[in-house]
Amino acid sequence: MNENLKTRREFLRTGIWGASASWTMPLFLQRTFAEMDGVARHSATQVRSGKDDEVLVVLQMAGGNDGLNTLIPYKDDAYYKARPILAKKEKELIKLNDQLGLNERLKGLAGLYDQGELAIVQGVGYPNPNRSHFVSTSIWETADPAYRSNTGWLGRYFDNQCEGADPLVGVSLKKNEPESFGAARNSGISLSAPELYRWIHGGDDLEMAEEAFAGLNAPDMMSTSGDSVAALGQTGGPQDAAAYLERVALNAQVSSDEVVKMARKHGNQSAYPGTNLGRSLSLVGRMIAGGMPTRVYYVDHGGFDTHRQQEGRHDQLLGQLDEALRAFFKDLREQGNYQRVTVMTFSEFGRRVAENASGGTDHGQGSCLFVAGGGVKGGLYGEHPSLTDLSKGDLKFTTDFRRVYATLLDGWLKTDSEKVLGKSFSDLGFLA
Repeated sequence: MNENLKTRREFLRTGIWGASASWTMPLFLQRTFAEMDGVARHSATQVRSGKDDEVLVVLQMAGGNDGLNTLIPYKDDAYYKARPILAKKEKELIKLNDQLGLNERLKGLAGLYDQGELAIVQGVGYPNPNRSHFVSTSIWETADPAYRSNTGWLGRYFDNQCEGADPLVGVSLKKNEPESFGAARNSGISLSAPELYRWIHGGDDLEMAEEAFAGLNAPDMMSTSGDSVAALGQTGGPQDAAAYLERVALNAQVSSDEVVKMARKHGNQSAYPGTNLGRSLSLVGRMIAGGMPTRVYYVDHGGFDTHRQQEGRHDQLLGQLDEALRAFFKDLREQGNYQRVTVMTFSEFGRRVAENASGGTDHGQGSCLFVAGGGVKGGLYGEHPSLTDLSKGDLKFTTDFRRVYATLLDGWLKTDSEKVLGKSFSDLGFLA
């Protein structure tokens, strides 16, 4: 018998999908859940089952993170002159060396830095910077500063390296598919339907799952900036189930009851915070534990458009980031998957050097980003920008963000970065 048909029939007989399953159900979902069911019978953690490739988690700090109050040049007088209110005092930070310190709310990341598993890339940006949330985010997502590409950098990775792979090779937990997933053939999927979210959430009540899903990716603190809201895709509601199911060719109405029971067997090994980012990373942790074939996960943490009253608010956002990542990495260690997973953060731009009259900071250029995980060679990478040699009041970028992408594509995802990025970029050396 044809092996695909044999697998299909055996899977349908398990009853996981119940009466709602049909012969039109795509095989990738059958294979995925069948494997999860097999793993679940023996362990709540990942079994070495062939789905053991490295995993990249892309975490967007949406709105424009203030890099100067994240990685703080506490010995630079120009920092205090430019920010008489917002500047962090030396006693309010975690010193990395005699010049730079991390925001005190990033204790978990500081611990990773001490262990040699957090890379901090300084002065990240791109040529001819743009201060529009929408345009700058698109440039980061497409890896095209000329703003001409109609595919995303991860979508091109899927097309070049993952031909014939499951659509689940890329999974986004944003309400709308990220532009970085745009591809000619395989764009991954977005968990943008409550019915699909329900089985991974593990709840019995669909109404509760819908409510939880609705708040999954909304920033814990929303900016009042109209540009920011539009850039974050918050102008409309989540895509409805029909649109999602049609896009992934799942024609049957899936009953998730048995899948929920299976998902419960992949409980988190760590207590996650109840923030939106915490919930998103909790789902990612469970999918990794369940043996999903996914190579790239995409989550976001919004609210960084701090034009007004930044003091305290920015610290809280960084604290939420740190708390969620701390739980995620603890979960991965308990699963035995810590060495398989690398997290990369990014934000569309930094903030201006000088604080504004509203107690905030406006859109800038260069900033910093984090790369963390068991496969990372920790340390400071790139050059910290000058606070006196500025570009129209902004930090000049010193590290092209495509060098970060190239390092991850070549060294972590094991693909030719030149095919994805269109040209060669030098490796930053932050992978062990």
